[in-house]
Amino acid sequence: MNTSTSRLVPVYTTRGDLGAYLLYPYLYSRQGEWIGWVTPDRWVYSVHGHYVGWLSDDPRVLRRQSDSFGRPRRDPPALPVSIRPPATAPLAPLMPELAHGIVDVLQDDPDLLPPVDFGDLREDMD
Repeated sequence: MNTSTSRLVPVYTTRGDLGAYLLYPYLYSRQGEWIGWVTPDRWVYSVHGHYVGWLSDDPRVLRRQSDSFGRPRRDPPALPVSIRPPATAPLAPLMPELAHGIVDVLQDDPDLLPPVDFGDLREDMD
């Protein structure tokens, strides 16, 4: 089932590239694959339940370099509806420089947000 893309919020990288789409609470890749979700307090988790960072107001997915992967794993929400991303996205606003020690996840570490079928941090198959 496809849903309307009118509620899709483009999530950009610091360079101004389209990095993902947000259809709250779900994050999707540019190709429309589910890659994570956002909590009400704007924390971002991968589809495998691992902490990734936070959603800034710009919007970007950011994390501190010093953040460890020791945060507790969270159970993902129910599987989202599938989406068909739009062919084009609005131009990104000018992004402010990041403070020292802050990383743009979609630009510098996109492997933290793999689709459901991929990722080094997914649960092992029994």
